[in-house]
Amino acid sequence: MSEVVQNNRNMQIMADIERVTTIIINSAEDKLREMPKQPVKSIIVAMIGQLQHILFPGVFEGANLNKQGLHNTLYKNRISVMLEEIYSDLCVQVSLALRYDLRFRDIEQIDIEEKAALITHQFITKIPEIKEKLDTDIEAAYSGDPAAYSKAEIIVSYPGIFAGMVHRIAHELYLLSVPLIPRIMSEYAHNVTGIDIHPGAVIGKYFFMDHGTGIVIGETTIIGNNVKLYQGVTLGALSTKGGQSIKGVKRHPTIHDNVTVYSGASILGGDTVIGEGVVIGGNAFVVRSIPEKTRVSVKNPELQYKNNNISTHLELDQKEFWHYEI
Repeated sequence: MSEVVQNNRNMQIMADIERVTTIIINSAEDKLREMPKQPVKSIIVAMIGQLQHILFPGVFEGANLNKQGLHNTLYKNRISVMLEEIYSDLCVQVSLALRYDLRFRDIEQIDIEEKAALITHQFITKIPEIKEKLDTDIEAAYSGDPAAYSKAEIIVSYPGIFAGMVHRIAHELYLLSVPLIPRIMSEYAHNVTGIDIHPGAVIGKYFFMDHGTGIVIGETTIIGNNVKLYQGVTLGALSTKGGQSIKGVKRHPTIHDNVTVYSGASILGGDTVIGEGVVIGGNAFVVRSIPEKTRVSVKNPELQYKNNNISTHLELDQKEFWHYEI
């Protein structure tokens, strides 16, 4: 290729880059006129990290703290400073998020900031309640998992506890009608753990997600106390083809107390109610209500083995094998 041809090509490339840049900038400018400035994801993620330190005091400090250390004035001051930072940062992020609420589109900025401060104050007062519920989740994980060596191990390493923590934080903001931020939080936890919990889902105490990967819990799900879910469980909607017309409608199931759902099971529909004490076996597909203290399982599986082109069938005894753990 001659030098002249190469120079012409380079000039064309630079001209095209300039043209594409102009198109992108102009397009973004048009959208900025229609769309308010949005909350900053990195700040919200940083707040989750700070809240983790507050909700599990002493666990993430890099050195074990005893009871005396927790009540040390310096440590108490550190917690107070973190809470002040969370309050300050969350006020700003909530004020940005409120612009996404149609009710606040024409409200003066000073009134938006006052509303954000009120919401943030209400959230801060809910932190002890969030911690109380998380403590029950840790107890459920420890008592329900023979592989757990300690509660500290569960707090530090179990994805279900992290996803549950983020959900309980996001849910309180959801209840305070904060737009966007709860969903940013839940999708962050989804990305980190593989567990997808909509911030609108109502979850009781002593909640344990064993393994956790692939669990999906929809917006209008209601979960009672002492519920245990294994990996791959879906608590979903039967259909969302109605789109925005079914917003706010109960689309996801209700799970009563003391229910266990094994891996791969799907429970779908807003009218589906799972009664107290029900156990649902792996890979079950449930779209109707189940009365209390019922065991649900898929029909006996039949396994096929081939050896030297000779097939052997083995039908498993459902009573013996349907109730399993990993």
